[in-house]
Amino acid sequence: MELNNGVTIPVLGFGVYQTPPDETIAAVGAALSTGYRHIDAAAAYGNEREVGEAIRRSGLSRAEVFVETKIWITDYGYDTTLHSFTKSAGKLGVEQTAR
Repeated sequence: MELNNGVTIPVLGFGVYQTPPDETIAAVGAALSTGYRHIDAAAAYGNEREVGEAIRRSGLSRAEVFVETKIWITDYGYDTTLHSFTKSAGKLGVEQTAR
């Protein structure tokens, strides 16, 4: 699916809501090996580091995986949102923000 800014996002994504951190690497790894290319995460889920680790272990190039994460409700506002994004990107271990 193409967004209004030209970014393409896979229609079907794999969510990690309520996936315990100790199970996240295996779950995301299985999803990626099955063919998922969109991973839906959030700071509040507490497993962003594990999502990033699973992506690194998958052997897929970063450009092949669309990673979505969400900030926590208390992190709204321009500066706070940018800080939260930087924290999440660091936990996920990703630098690429859009294709």
